[in-house]
Amino acid sequence: MNVRDHTRQFCDKDNRLASLSFFGTFAVYFTSLWLAISLSQPWLVLPAMIVHAFSAVRLYVLQHDTGHHSLFETRTQNELAGHALSPFTFAPFEVMKQNHNLHHAGVGNLDHRETGEIHTMTLREWNEAGVWTRLQYRLYRNPFILVPLGAFFTYFIRYRWPKNTLRFGWKGVVLHNIAVLAWVGLIFGLAGWHGLLIYFAASMMGGMLGVFLVYLQHNFEDTYWDRRPDLDPQLAAIQGASCLDFGAWFDHAVACITLHDIHHLNSRVPSYRLRACHYSLPEDIAPRRIKFPEAVAALSLKLWDEDAGRLVPFPKASATRAQAEATG
Repeated sequence: MNVRDHTRQFCDKDNRLASLSFFGTFAVYFTSLWLAISLSQPWLVLPAMIVHAFSAVRLYVLQHDTGHHSLFETRTQNELAGHALSPFTFAPFEVMKQNHNLHHAGVGNLDHRETGEIHTMTLREWNEAGVWTRLQYRLYRNPFILVPLGAFFTYFIRYRWPKNTLRFGWKGVVLHNIAVLAWVGLIFGLAGWHGLLIYFAASMMGGMLGVFLVYLQHNFEDTYWDRRPDLDPQLAAIQGASCLDFGAWFDHAVACITLHDIHHLNSRVPSYRLRACHYSLPEDIAPRRIKFPEAVAALSLKLWDEDAGRLVPFPKASATRAQAEATG
């Protein structure tokens, strides 16, 4: 049995589990936000904000699942749930669903890197690039810029008008933005500027966690990239997407988006079955799991080396000059 065949056993959707995940996460989301705004002791406010940040990420993952129609049992239920989640994830459902489907179609394809969330240059492109392009890319891939500024830009600015909005439905994006404004206005009406500040800070925490996880999904040393006709879709799914082993509690806190390899291989597996699917794999076909120290170290990997077939750090200046002279 191969991995794809194994995953087919875990594709059954269950509205009871989906509802528990959906409404349970909302309960944690609203309760933690209320506690963070209401409590006056900083040592209690911060844990409430962290819980809210994780619940926000979990809502985002559940919306991602509804886009694959893999959370609830019917297409209509998933579509309605996806739109309902939209104001709280800052992500307009229909456009984000279509963009994510493009991502699945282009995963691992060096000729279609525009479908990915995090742009990756090849080592050859880096050696041929000018000073300005290198500076821009260095800043972009700096984790102290990519994670905080990336979270702020993506969730609060870019998602107000995502790429392909005109292609996939600008009216839905406009209605989504009105709903976000109404939700933020409700917080302000109930809790004033203090409430908005707490909500913004907790949302930034969630956004930074989300960007960190999105980076790790396809950016680790022995990931997979190739060009057609040599591109192998199954290798792109299993080897080109990560399996993060941060512990069971973390998996459940983020709706198992950590098991991204299984998801890319078969997006019909519901998030509440991903962990069972992965950990029931026979050892001889189980994908490699990345633990937290290796995940943090992966932030230093910036370029895809096509010859070596792995992600590598920026080359030292002397090596870059030597390569430029050799190719020149």
